[in-house]
Amino acid sequence: MPIMTDRVSDTSSPIGLIAGGGVLPFAVADSLTARGLKPVFFALKGVCDPERVSHFPHHWIAVGQIGKVVRLLRAENCRDLVFIGTLVRPALSEIRLDWGTIRVMGQVLAAFRGGDDHLLSGIGRILERDGFRMMGIKDIAPDLLMPAGCLTRKTPDRSAAADIAKGLDVLRALSPFDVGQAVVVIDGHVIGVEGIEGTDALLARVAQLRAEGRIRTKAARGVLVKAPKHGQDLRYDLPTLGPQTIENAAAAGLAGLAVVAGNTLVAEPQALVGKADASNLFVVGLSA
Repeated sequence: MPIMTDRVSDTSSPIGLIAGGGVLPFAVADSLTARGLKPVFFALKGVCDPERVSHFPHHWIAVGQIGKVVRLLRAENCRDLVFIGTLVRPALSEIRLDWGTIRVMGQVLAAFRGGDDHLLSGIGRILERDGFRMMGIKDIAPDLLMPAGCLTRKTPDRSAAADIAKGLDVLRALSPFDVGQAVVVIDGHVIGVEGIEGTDALLARVAQLRAEGRIRTKAARGVLVKAPKHGQDLRYDLPTLGPQTIENAAAAGLAGLAVVAGNTLVAEPQALVGKADASNLFVVGLSA
């Protein structure tokens, strides 16, 4: 069941999607369209898919063009905004400055001093001071959030449940340091923690450790656990699962995946469940 919030009914159309890469921006746009809301893309050059974005009202922007974004948002009458999609954290030297950015350069520099969540929330605060309202997926597309319970035929056994509990403990402990949102635990051992490289690279590292004989437990054991950081502004940078995550978890020899229900985005859920069942992996949504 979708997790609804009080802000869903208060959402105004059109909604501005500041869109990076991947399939999620278009899943959000489809969800909005199905509910009679108009999405307008503000697509990041070199990142957002040009073929798919061409089917929606859109404008192209470069990272850092805050002045241009504000002008276009006002021209499109977009009050409500959401950041969605993948984006490799740019270096300050890669930011395309315009006068709107220079005007708030001190705030931009302050946003860059923290992790990804701090960066996104900092940019969000700049836009909110210009009169816009930053929204989260819970507000505009709650149907894309992970439900509670197990989605797959396979369910976690006692060993997997213990690994899930330890993974959550690790993520809680790391949360104040803004390190990552995922950890792999196998038979009570913490094998890897997500860093700047992302979840797919974490799973590839676990697969490589298996190939090198550094992980000696048999395959089909261990869990990838994902959870947002404690105190994180859930409008930004939610943990995400998709079919590719399932493929990489299977290649890493894991038994399954556990994420926090209601606080995790699920891309292409039918394909995700199909791949998990075919690979004999479990996918479970944990109560917050």
